Amino acid sequence: MEAQSVRDLDVYQCALEFAGIVHSMLTPTPRGHSDLADQLRRASDSIVLNIAEGAGEFSPKEKARHDRIARRSATECVGALDLFGASKVLTEDQLQASRALLDRILAMLTKLVYRHSDHQP
Repeated sequence: MEAQSVRDLDVYQCALEFAGIVHSMLTPTPRGHSDLADQLRRASDSIVLNIAEGAGEFSPKEKARHDRIARRSATECVGALDLFGASKVLTEDQLQASRALLDRILAMLTKLVYRHSDHQP
């Protein structure tokens, strides 16, 4: 059964939660890391926005395209979190919680890409 609204999608709710975590972890912006903080905020927002845009599409091909874009933004977040971890800006607890949620989002987006495209794993 198709979701009635993008807000009904688990991946959308998880992406919203992740974006909220990112915004709260990086407020205020860590000194000397404003560019990376902005990059992570924009990438986390992009996950949410591309899931929403894809959910509004009728074409499976277009849905898959937005799911892939959201997935690329999620993998960008992985790199940004790793950079924050390497520079000791975020605590290990913050990193573990955000990475676990991000891994879940990536898994769901991967399944959506395969569901909406001709490519199978």
